[in-house]
Amino acid sequence: MTSITNGLNNYAQYGAAYARTAGAQTSLATILNGNSDDVLPGASSNAATQLTLSAAARAQLAGSSKDYSAVISDSRAAIDKLYKAANVTAPYDDSGKPKIDLSGLDRRALFAIASNAGGRFTDAEQTLAATTRIAQFNDALSPATQTAKLIGDYSTVYKAAASYLDGASSEEKATPTWQAERAAITKGLAATQSDPSKIPAGISNDPVAAYLARYPSGSSTTATKDFGSVAKQARATLDDQAAQATAAGKLLVYDPARKTGQQADLSVLDNRALSAISLNKDDLFSQEEVFAAKRELDGRNRASILTALKQSQTSGNPADFSLGLLNAYSGMSAEERTATNWTPAFRDNAVQSYKATTSLLSMLKRG
Repeated sequence: MTSITNGLNNYAQYGAAYARTAGAQTSLATILNGNSDDVLPGASSNAATQLTLSAAARAQLAGSSKDYSAVISDSRAAIDKLYKAANVTAPYDDSGKPKIDLSGLDRRALFAIASNAGGRFTDAEQTLAATTRIAQFNDALSPATQTAKLIGDYSTVYKAAASYLDGASSEEKATPTWQAERAAITKGLAATQSDPSKIPAGISNDPVAAYLARYPSGSSTTATKDFGSVAKQARATLDDQAAQATAAGKLLVYDPARKTGQQADLSVLDNRALSAISLNKDDLFSQEEVFAAKRELDGRNRASILTALKQSQTSGNPADFSLGLLNAYSGMSAEERTATNWTPAFRDNAVQSYKATTSLLSMLKRG
C-alpha cells in the first residue's frame, strides 16, 4: 500500500492502483499517452448502479468548506449506499466490469477516494474513483476540442483544461501532479496565443496535448448510454418521487404555480434525461411531464446562453459569446440538440460569427 502523508501523496489523484502499476508519479498526461484501459478495468462500462442524489444531498456532499474528515466519512457512506442499492460488496464484478457508478459524487469526494484519504478505501475503490476522475477530465475537454476543430483555435481546449483544474479542491491543488499540470497548461495557453491553429508540443506534463493525441476529435472513454435506457431511468426517477409524495399524503405536481402537492424535482435529472422526457419517443411520459421537462430544458438553455454572454462581457472579447455557444453545442448529445432546437444551421452561424468577429478584432489590433 502506498504511504499517505496528510491524506495526500504524489499519486493521490489517481489512486494506489496507479502507483503500483506505474511505480512513479502518474498524471493525466501519462495515462492518456498510455493504454489506460489496462489499468482501469471497465472504464467504458455503463452498466453500474448509480444513485440519483437529491439537490440537497449533492450540495451537502459537495460543500468545499466542509472539513476534509467529513468529506472522507461521507464518501465512505456514499460508496456503502451504492453497494447496498446494487446488492454487491465490491465495485467490480469478476470480469472487471464496474457494478457501481461514482459519477454522482463531487470532485472532492472522488479525490478523497482515489487518494485513499484516511485509509478508508479499498484498492478497487481507488481505481474506480481514478477512472471516474479521468472520464470527467475527458468530458470537460471534449466539447472544447470539437469547437476547436470547427474554428481552428486550440486555445479553447487549454482554456477548458485551465477552468477544470482550477475547480479542484485545495487538497488536490496541494499535490505536485496538479501543480505540474497547471503550469503546463499555462505554457500551452501562451503558446496558442502565438499560433492558435497548432497544438503546442514539447511541454512536459501537458494533459491537453496527451488528450488531443489520443482523442483528436474530442471523444472520451465515457460510453453513451442507450437513449431508451435513459428514458427508462428518468421514468423510474419520477416514479420514485411520486411514491415519496404518496407516502407523505401528497400528489406529485409539475406546475410551479400549484400551491398544493409536492413539486417534482427535475434538478436531479441531467439534460439528456430531460431530453428523453421532452421528446417522449417511447410514450413513457404524460403531457404534463413532457411540458415540465421542456420548461426545465429551456431554463437551462437560457442559462447557458447567459453564461456565454457574461463570459464575453468579463473578458471584453465579443468573440467569446460565439465561442461559449459553440462549446455548449458541442457538449450536447444529438437528442439534446433536437430537444432544444440547436440545429447545425445554428452551429454554422455561430462559427461564422466567431470567425468574423475574430477577424475584425485582429484588424483593429493591427491598426
